[in-house]
Amino acid sequence: MQMNEVKDELLSSDIRQLGRLLGDAIRNHLGDPAFERIEHVRQLAIRFRRDNDVAARAQLSDALQALSQEETTQLTRAFSYFSLLANIAEDQHHIRRTRAHLIAGSPPRQGSLSHAVGNVFDAGKADALASFFEDAFVSPVFTAHPTEVQRKSIQNCQMAIARLLSERDRVQMTPEEAEQNEEALGRGIVTLWQTRLLRTSKLSVMDEVANGLSFYDHTILRELPKLYSSLETMLAQRDARWEDAELPNFMKVGSWIGGDRDGNPFVTADILRSTLQTQADKVLDFYLGELRKLASQLSLAQILNACSEPLRALAERSADASPHRVDEPYRRALHGIHARLEATRVALCGKGKQADGVQPYAAAFELLADLDVVQHSLVSNGLRALARGRLRQLRRAVKVFGFSLAPLDLRQNSDVHERVVGELFAGAQPGLVYLDLDEEQRIAVLLAELESPRLLTSPYAQYSEETTSELDIFRAVREAHVKYGRESVPNCIISKAASVSDLLEVALLLKEVGLLRQDSREVDVNIIPLFETIDDLRAGPAIMARAFGLPFYRGLLASRADQQEVMLGYSDSNKDGGFLTSGWELYKAEIELVTVFKEYQIKLRLFHGRGGSVGRGGGPSYEAILAQPAGAVQGQIRLTEQGEVITAKYANPEVGRRNLEVLVAATIQSTLLPQAQLQPKASAGAGHLAAMEELSGTALNAYRDLVYGTDGFEQYFWESTVIAEIAALNIGSRPASRKKSTSIEDLRAIPWVLSWAQCRLMLPGWFGFGSAVQAYLAAHPADGADVLRGMYTDWPFFTSLLSNMDMVLAKSDIAIAGKYAELVKDKALRDAIFTRIRTEYAATLDALKLITGQQELQQANPLMQRSIRNRFPYIDPLNHVQVELLKRFREGKQDAAARTGIHLSINGIAAGLRNSG
Repeated sequence: MQMNEVKDELLSSDIRQLGRLLGDAIRNHLGDPAFERIEHVRQLAIRFRRDNDVAARAQLSDALQALSQEETTQLTRAFSYFSLLANIAEDQHHIRRTRAHLIAGSPPRQGSLSHAVGNVFDAGKADALASFFEDAFVSPVFTAHPTEVQRKSIQNCQMAIARLLSERDRVQMTPEEAEQNEEALGRGIVTLWQTRLLRTSKLSVMDEVANGLSFYDHTILRELPKLYSSLETMLAQRDARWEDAELPNFMKVGSWIGGDRDGNPFVTADILRSTLQTQADKVLDFYLGELRKLASQLSLAQILNACSEPLRALAERSADASPHRVDEPYRRALHGIHARLEATRVALCGKGKQADGVQPYAAAFELLADLDVVQHSLVSNGLRALARGRLRQLRRAVKVFGFSLAPLDLRQNSDVHERVVGELFAGAQPGLVYLDLDEEQRIAVLLAELESPRLLTSPYAQYSEETTSELDIFRAVREAHVKYGRESVPNCIISKAASVSDLLEVALLLKEVGLLRQDSREVDVNIIPLFETIDDLRAGPAIMARAFGLPFYRGLLASRADQQEVMLGYSDSNKDGGFLTSGWELYKAEIELVTVFKEYQIKLRLFHGRGGSVGRGGGPSYEAILAQPAGAVQGQIRLTEQGEVITAKYANPEVGRRNLEVLVAATIQSTLLPQAQLQPKASAGAGHLAAMEELSGTALNAYRDLVYGTDGFEQYFWESTVIAEIAALNIGSRPASRKKSTSIEDLRAIPWVLSWAQCRLMLPGWFGFGSAVQAYLAAHPADGADVLRGMYTDWPFFTSLLSNMDMVLAKSDIAIAGKYAELVKDKALRDAIFTRIRTEYAATLDALKLITGQQELQQANPLMQRSIRNRFPYIDPLNHVQVELLKRFREGKQDAAARTGIHLSINGIAAGLRNSG
């Protein structure tokens, strides 16, 4: 047995045990016949998947077609739950192997903080680290996922099972303890089996807020401060200059949930207020709990240890009159801090009880100042070790999270801003039809109004519901800045930004509510364009150059430290132009933005709107950051984390910590060690860029010709996928489409990608690449293959692109996709389109293997191969079941059980594939 097989045997053992316990739960609940039926299907699926047994596939299909509706639902639930358990086992195995690596004292792994810091020191750039952290900003941003399929109750069950598996790895158990652990695992799996997978009602925005904030409980509130401490210790061990140094707050976790109203009419001013209050309550409750624990630990008697005068004064101001603590100044001081924080919670959240005479903290820095008094007293009296425990983590938490927990972004579509501004102009300046103006006229009108001290709004005017709602949102932001601080809502993002006027319209709305002061040209939030489509990405650099040339806009940037953030949309650019062209246009846009910002001496921060799937810009974050063009990171980066990816990355604290570290490590390396990344080697750079342009042009034509240029493709998509059923799921607070239509143009990118993932085709993650390579090789017969291989070897951008596509293809199954194609009623349409797709799929596989030299998919990624080997025998039956259910449903058998079965299959397949939407 090879070394990797030995290491993976523990994973196999966990999966077998979890599967056995799930089988016991199924047998006890459904009886032996049901268990044997499910087990028979499982064995057939394994035979086909692992042994390529064609006869097994036919038997599998026959067995599934013979099932009744109730039996189908039972089987779907069983395989869905197994996928969830396999996810747990894989996560725990990853943690197990990481810990074993660290315990053995092996060299740091790529992507770890220690690896990145070591590389910087080895490169002689230690001095650059201080300036890096002074200006750095790394921020994953949680967003609500319109196709998130997993209930919070299911996540809770999974975490309980994960804790029990972790306990076995970390604790040397007696036979009795091992038996108790086994019994607890069995109870956990019974609970999971008996917990409903599907929601019975649609999620509200505040449900999404609660779901998003749950990851702070599990991971963010504790693991992010630990990351800071670990990094500070790591630096101090390498360089004495870092001894006792405290890093600036270079990393925060942001959120869109409760502020993103693009296409979501349910995000109102009241929802924004409720979101911010809920966030504040979450973080204040955490601080109060930590203070209570800290007070129980710092039982230091004054007679045994001195304390500082400021600490003594803090203790004297405390209302703690207990005679048992009269000589315990630290406890008394912490009691006083706790009382003031309780009063703060009453003031900000309306919860708790405020003691008489106790004043709330006006801002988080006041709380931090009191905690600093405790810290300085401990250090100055020889108790530095005590200051570096819970107190250290709490002080860092207050610095990072403040009283608002997470910076909340606003987002709205530029079309909405345009209509609102048009209505305001019509009311204040009769005869001016703003929507009829061209771009230059709009800029002139907007600048004139921005320079004017007057307001367009009137308390006596009646405005449309849309305009009233937008103005109320911005007024709520101003209230939030007063109540929680400006860091509570720091950004305003403009979806579908396509012009300078889109930026100025937001500036005008901010002026109307007092978030922008015309006289001083100060603005209280960042105005951030989101360039999404292929055309918008191409126009983005010129739009920013035009804006920077406007003195008024430059004045606004001066109030924001001469920094401009630009958001790049991966999902919509992919849906618009396909995987290859989207990646290339994003890359080119970044290069051009770097050039424009350098010319105007404006600091650039890029915000990457990446989804979970490769078809929406997903893939490993470490490689993605290192593959950015030179100068595009500059120590600052934001990127979205969405739905099921948030669960996969942050539900487990150790996995979450690792993912936070990866973002920091990649940003350090990309900024301080640029020679290790990015641009093609100078000797072949121009040729590689030209080749990529050629490939992109062909891929774009192939993709758009299929998706937007083929008669009947819209019908094919709606009939061959589960998009209609996804649109009906209780899975998010916003609709699947931006408008009430079936057009692909109006469909949101997330359900577009999820639908293709469900049928195992993953089309948005690869289509067009095969045609592009074929055309390139035909045009360059002498050296085409060598050029493409050189791009893969020498250019991290191209390497990352193909690596992500490799992962997508490994999760695809053209034979299963063919079963979904049979759902299309028009045989001629079905044959014509699926034949094109199948031909392109084969061409893409051939092209990938030609360029990478692989004999099989994911050849360089044994971890992914292992994952596929373990879980696909349990996903394949779900696909077959889903097809059968869709046939029955669309033939008129549309009872509640049929609908439930379809929804269960969607849930199970998404769980098994993990990054599918």
